[in-house]
Formats: sequence, C-alpha cells, structure tokens
Amino acid sequence: MALEIRQVQKLAQQLVMTPQLQQAIKLLQLSRVELEEMVLKELQENPALEEGAAEEPEGGEQPRAEAQGQAGDLLPETVPNRELSAVDKIGTLDWQEYLDTHSNSIHGSLTAEATSDDGDAPPSWENSLTKKTSLEDHLIWQLRLSKITERESMIGQYIIQNLSENGYLALTLEELCTATGSTPEESEAILKRIQFFDPIGVAARDLRECLLVQLQNLDLGTSLAARIVSDYLSYLESKRYEKLARDLGTTIDEIADAAHLITSLEPKPSRGFEQEDVRTVLPDVFVEKIAGEYVIYLNDDGVPRLRISPLYRRMAGQEGVAEEQARQYLQEKVRAATWLIKSIQQRQQTLYRVTQSIFKFQLDFLDHGVSQLKPMVLRDVAEDIHMHESTVSRATANKYVHTPQGLFELKFFFQSGLKGGNGEDVASESVKEKIRGIIAAEDPRKPYSDQHIAALLSDSSIDIARRTVAKYREAMGILPSSKRRQPFFRK
Repeated sequence: MALEIRQVQKLAQQLVMTPQLQQAIKLLQLSRVELEEMVLKELQENPALEEGAAEEPEGGEQPRAEAQGQAGDLLPETVPNRELSAVDKIGTLDWQEYLDTHSNSIHGSLTAEATSDDGDAPPSWENSLTKKTSLEDHLIWQLRLSKITERESMIGQYIIQNLSENGYLALTLEELCTATGSTPEESEAILKRIQFFDPIGVAARDLRECLLVQLQNLDLGTSLAARIVSDYLSYLESKRYEKLARDLGTTIDEIADAAHLITSLEPKPSRGFEQEDVRTVLPDVFVEKIAGEYVIYLNDDGVPRLRISPLYRRMAGQEGVAEEQARQYLQEKVRAATWLIKSIQQRQQTLYRVTQSIFKFQLDFLDHGVSQLKPMVLRDVAEDIHMHESTVSRATANKYVHTPQGLFELKFFFQSGLKGGNGEDVASESVKEKIRGIIAAEDPRKPYSDQHIAALLSDSSIDIARRTVAKYREAMGILPSSKRRQPFFRK
C-alpha cells in the first residue's frame, strides 16, 4: 500500500486552557501568604493596578455570611464578597461599567488606620527577625574561651564542624588525625574536652559514650548506671530487668533506680539547637461561634485591595493615531489587571463555598472535636457544590482554617472511614484519637497489646483489625506494648 498525503477535515471538541483560566487555577492553589506575595508583585509590575479603599456598603457594615445551627442550612448561599454578582454574569458583562463601578472589595486589611503612625500598626517583619544560635556557634564560642593553643583550637574546630545533626562526631579517630595532622593522643584530648562543653555529651561517637560522659559529669562514672550503660545497654532497651539483676548481682529495685536515672539523660545533645525553618501558619478561613451560630469568613489581613487605576483607564480609552501603540499597551495592562481582580474574587468565592460545604458535613467536629469527625472524600464536597473534584483539591491545598477546636489544614477534614458496629462509618482520625486515649489511660506496667486495643475498639462499635491498630499506632509515633512497658512505674 503506497503512502500518500491527503487533507482531511473533521470537527472535534477540545478544552483550551486560556491564560485567564490558567491564572484562575494558579490563584486557587495559593495559600493566603502566597496570594499576598503575588498581589504585591503584580502591583509593582502592572501600572494599571493600584491599591484603593473599597466603598463602604450602605449602613457602614461589612456583610458576612453566617452559619445557621442546623447541618442542612449551615450557611446561606451568599459569599462575603460584594462584587461576586457581577462576576457571575461574566458572559454578558459590560467591562467598562464593571471598571467604573467595581473594585476588589474582598480584601480589607491594609486600611489607612493600619498604616498610620499612631502606633497601632503591627511591627514589621524586619524588626522581629531573629537568628537562632546553632550548636556549632555555641561550641565554637566555648572553644575560644578555653585556654588552648592555636593547634588545639584548629583540631577542636574541625571536630565541631564535623558533628552530625544529633550532635555526634561523624568521623573516626583515624580520620580526624589524618585530616588535622595530629596524633591520636592530641585528638583524643581535645575530643574529651569538647565532650564536657555545654551540652554535656556532645561530640560523642555513639550513644554509649554520650551517656557515659553525662554520668561522669554527675560524678557517677563508677555507678551501677554506668556499668549498665557500658555493658548492658541492649538489656535496658528491652527492659530485661530480671536478667540485669542476676548478671550484676543486685536487686531489681536498684536496677529500676539506675534505669530511671539513665532515662533522665539526653541521648541527643543537639536537642534545642536544631536549625529547622520556623513555619508560621496563617489561617485562610476563620470559623467562629457567635451567639450560638457558626460564622465563616475569609482572612483578608495583609492582602492589599485592588482596583483599576482611573488615570490609566482614561488613558487606555484615548483616541488618536499617534497614541495607538501606547493605547494598546495600556489596554493590555488594564485587561490583565481586570482578569486578576476577577480571578481573585473567584478564588475567594470557591474557597468560601468549599469551606461551607466541609463544615456542613463536619458540623459535629465544631462542637465536639476530632472524636466526632466523619468520613468524607473530595467527591462529597464536589457533588454538594457542583464542582469538579480537582477544583476542590486545589481549593484546599495549603489552606488552613481556624476553628473553635484549633487550627487545621482543610485537607485534614477529608478522612477515610472504617465500618462501625452501628452501621455508620467512622473517620480514621477519630479512630486514632480513640487509640491515643486508650493508650494514655493504660497501666504503664501492663500496656495494652494491639490486639487488646482492637478488642476495646470493637466494644465501642468500631470494627478494626489488629494490623490496622498497629498501622495507626506507628503513624502516631507510639511504641509497641513491649517498649511501652514500665515494670517499676512510679506515680
């Protein structure tokens, strides 16, 4: 069969991602802080955008959607946004009229009062930034205060600069000698000196040496606790107190006292010096109970209000051949600013509707907490507000809500479920909360096994397997019963 080129005409439907749609999707995924940064960037780059005070509604009161007491009518179908009605009619919208009469009034934080010089404005971030002292800086400072030679200082700095994240020396003695050109005696002497810096036990080569240094600092280098750490640390981990007592020729009570002392020591000398980035979480949505009813409103603090600059709007409408190029540029900037304002309004509308739907399903959580969470998936909310699941997923990504029960990520409320004995599903997070409560109330001398916890949950009408209990327990960072056991627990 010969190959040939021919023209074929066919009709097909295709979804085209316009720049405006791409912008709306991008905005929907942004958190409140990211939205603020993006708006500030647009204000710098687009001359047609400017900050402007929104017109006050009649009566001088900002409308806010309020929740009702019942799950069926938790919130009205309005959004706390005065401009959304115009956006809903985007297909027949008169843009000139829209520009003349509307501004982005969904933001309300950067008011003149907030930026005035009356002292009420919050301090700037630049005036509140601090740098946490690192373990390396703390040790170098102590090294410089020590009466040592330059050679010893060089060896000490090399030791300090090669500590692991837990504060242990990440080199062998041979590697240290090779790198610094020192003898084993010199390196060992400086290492021992650093190990007694604050925090005690830093630069130890393993857990055993770290604990022994701390015991020596307490003048307990020859005590029973030191003997256990030196030769029987694995027995202590598995709580084999009876065998320890036999091997060391002592009583179980003395072993228990020594074990209690050892557990009071610090296995990670770097604790308190971690250089983790501090993540400040600002809620995107607030849910408050006012006069017995739940009120949902969006967090606008810090996000500038946006409007189209009247000057640039007039310049974009000027006539004349000479100004054609400038007019096209200005029209493009005004168009981009308009779409940005509209996209932000749509983002706020979607976020509000999603939050509204979530707490229509999770109303009991607002009253009673995590134990009353219900199983819920993205499809439940998507069907309730007639949106696609991907839209709901984007709207809840990196968003936080402040509720009477605390601060939670919006995705937290989407929980898988387990079958309950009464025919109703139980959220997985609710089951974890029950497991946590059971373990907190157990006798430390006889902790519950996973099988026993599963049986207790079954008595509470929660059908759960032992392996599922183990999976949830591990996810919460709780040790198994063999390692939770404290034979000589003292109240």
